[in-house]
Amino acid sequence: MRHLLNPLDFSVDEVQYMLKLAQNIKNNPEKYSHVCEGKKLATLFYEPSTRTRLSFEAAMLNLGGKTLGFQSADSSSASKGESVADTIRVISCYADIAAMRHPKEGAPMVASLYSGIPVINAGDGGHNHPTQTFTDLLTILELKGRLDNMTIGFCGDLKFGRTVHSLINAMKRYDNVTFILISPEELAIPQYLKEELIAGNFKFKEVRQLEEVMGELDILYMTRVQKERFFNEEEYIRLKNSFILDSKKLNLAKKDCYVLHPLPRVNEIAVEVDNDERAAYFKQVQNGVYVRMALILILLGLDKVVEF
Repeated sequence: MRHLLNPLDFSVDEVQYMLKLAQNIKNNPEKYSHVCEGKKLATLFYEPSTRTRLSFEAAMLNLGGKTLGFQSADSSSASKGESVADTIRVISCYADIAAMRHPKEGAPMVASLYSGIPVINAGDGGHNHPTQTFTDLLTILELKGRLDNMTIGFCGDLKFGRTVHSLINAMKRYDNVTFILISPEELAIPQYLKEELIAGNFKFKEVRQLEEVMGELDILYMTRVQKERFFNEEEYIRLKNSFILDSKKLNLAKKDCYVLHPLPRVNEIAVEVDNDERAAYFKQVQNGVYVRMALILILLGLDKVVEF
């Protein structure tokens, strides 16, 4: 039995295989529509989610399986004090595989130690979000035709953004990737992650203005600058417009620089950008379903049922 807790749990070759499987599912969905008949996915979401939870549920339904679970801690026995360990022991009696989102870093790992079924980390605090990372990799691969030899910019909340941390760690495994980190000082990447980039001799730089680097990017990964992270509202108001992508800023970018965003969006990407062919965040959402379908098949040992 295998779990997915961190995007690095899969080797580069395993990620390549999973992305190939996801692309085959995308191109031949009808071939996979009954593979998981009789199987059940439990979605254990201790904090709110729209895309990730529904994406997992859509993935299992598309495979012919069924879903059960809860969408907040308040609607589970966690509100009565039940531990993660006991919850997963119980869920193991009901389902064949589980996806867990939890506000505390490491909670899915704890669950995996007591689980009788595969556990997928669907986001744990500010730590990891591996299925979003695999979705990002599939989207970049389809848009650019490669995962190496590129410059990727991360903009917004780089301190608390688990999607950013996960994708940086995943992209570090590919050759000649340059990271450009665009954020207010208050929301810069954590020191430990910066030290890892330095120790690994990875190419990166930090800037405070989006316009400074738009022309260098192959991919721009946007996230929300979170007002609640600032102690001083005046400072937030002064800085926030520097990290809003609009058509004027996007016009500074290459013609083949694509914009990704894990969503939800608030105001960090102007609605006018949606009409630009380089806006790829809704394609990203769709790819999330295919990636999660592929992952469910792999962890259930059903990925060889359909030849490709």
